Amino acid sequence: MGMIVGVGVDVVHVARLKRWLKIPGLPERYFHPEELASALVKGAGTELSLAARFAAKEAFGKALGTGLAGIALKDIMVVNRHNGRPEVGVFGTALAALQKCGANRIHVSLTHERDNAIAMIVLEAL
Repeated sequence: MGMIVGVGVDVVHVARLKRWLKIPGLPERYFHPEELASALVKGAGTELSLAARFAAKEAFGKALGTGLAGIALKDIMVVNRHNGRPEVGVFGTALAALQKCGANRIHVSLTHERDNAIAMIVLEAL
């Protein structure tokens, strides 16, 4: 059994992502290419999916206790496993921040309904 290193939660208004999707290049700045590809095939659910993933990125910064300063948001990738369970992958700047805080496991929960998406992140050191 591990030790909890940090917990973070965030909520994102879905309308924010609807606006972002209309700005060329903006989604690519905040989302890993694999995240974008998996969300864009969801049609009407694209905004909900991306809002939940952006909330997870913000929650990750809160769980670190340092925020997201110095972390490229596209270095945090939230994807769904084959069974639908979300998981977080970290690369580059996000991986360095995770290692610095001493955690080596990320737990994530996502939810969304109409106007809002919520994410919770728990960082664990095994």
